[in-house]
Amino acid sequence: MKSALGLVVAFVSSLTFAAGGSTYPLEQIEPDYLDKESLQRGLATYTHYCMGCHSLGYQRYERTATDLGIDPEIMIQAIVPSDKKIGDLGGIAMPPRAAAEWFGAPPPDLTLVARKRSPEWVYTYMKTFYVDPTRPLGVNNKVFPKVGMPHVLEPLQGLQRAVCAGSMAGDDRIAQADSGSGQPMTDSQCDSLEVVEGTAQLSAAEYDRLIYDLVNFLEYVGEPTKARAHNIGIYVLLFLMLYFVFAYLLKREYWKDVQ
Repeated sequence: MKSALGLVVAFVSSLTFAAGGSTYPLEQIEPDYLDKESLQRGLATYTHYCMGCHSLGYQRYERTATDLGIDPEIMIQAIVPSDKKIGDLGGIAMPPRAAAEWFGAPPPDLTLVARKRSPEWVYTYMKTFYVDPTRPLGVNNKVFPKVGMPHVLEPLQGLQRAVCAGSMAGDDRIAQADSGSGQPMTDSQCDSLEVVEGTAQLSAAEYDRLIYDLVNFLEYVGEPTKARAHNIGIYVLLFLMLYFVFAYLLKREYWKDVQ
């Protein structure tokens, strides 16, 4: 019994580590891969803010245009880089060696990030950047502590600070010290986040919608055949229901003379 419990604890711990080593609660969302308008907005957000560093190396531009109902000419003009063709995979121009020098490691490909981490992880991650002057890029993240990525959406979300227990509104974690030890507050004491008033271009609801659309698009990219599989599944179920009727009638006809 103890060994089984130990295995369960080890398994849960491994999942926590795989998710970035944080126990910060994730916000729940329901991706909708049938909402093409949301997917198109997510593609636009990825193109404007993410594509400079993060590739979609397993997804072709043409496939994205077809699935999202985008005219190929518009896709070429607005999304596809000038040095690529619409049938190419979604790579980036940034050399991996230069990226490793600038950021400490090459930015990851985003094709499968929503499947690897979960949509909830990516959604919460994009909402929990906060100011941390001790970090090289000036920001940290509640879901991914000691993150090496800058908060590229900060102008949209606004300047976000971690608020510590017992602190005044507007104070951040770095300025706070525990009254007993005199040491800086720990992350567990500073779980609340607040956006500094007047620093955001979008409202909280608008930013949440922007991130939802982005995550929805990344969820689609991770499994672009899901919508088609869903449609095929409906026809399969209808076929099985019809087959059951004929199979039952055949069974009755076959066994009617058996005593």
